[in-house]
Amino acid sequence: MEIFLLTMLILQGMAISLGMGSSTIAIANFFVAIADGKIDPIERKLMGVTYVVLRVAMVIILITTLIVVGDRLLGISSSVLPTYLISQLILTGALFVNAILMTKKIMPSTLGPAIQASSWYSLGIILTLETVGLINFSLIFFLIAYFAFAVIAIILVNGLMSYQKSLRK
Repeated sequence: MEIFLLTMLILQGMAISLGMGSSTIAIANFFVAIADGKIDPIERKLMGVTYVVLRVAMVIILITTLIVVGDRLLGISSSVLPTYLISQLILTGALFVNAILMTKKIMPSTLGPAIQASSWYSLGIILTLETVGLINFSLIFFLIAYFAFAVIAIILVNGLMSYQKSLRK
């Protein structure tokens, strides 16, 4: 079982890395695509490939996180999840909810891409903190930091979109 769990943790780390990189590419592609005020079919097709990679990473993260959480909860010595695992669950949920809302065009483009990017990068930060053993943070601290990170990402994304719009005039 330890080899299986270790494999899941490695796969989870790889999926988070893939998601962070793909999210960075997705936002870069988005800015390039909207630079002229419209997204042409070739740009849409390339962005679609990136979104598929993001969805694959999300599914892998969901599966591996649920396995890790299940292992932790079924363990003899623990019935309480540590904050970093709760944080991973929150971030994974945020990725899925936001992706669904963006796909259904409910989430505005002024918020969706920034929320997605801040969620991916927060997952990467949580993974790094856990890897180096700095997991003694409170859930309140995590939520405040995540909210602040999302606000910064929203300001940056909207600032860049406004700047691009001003260049088209």
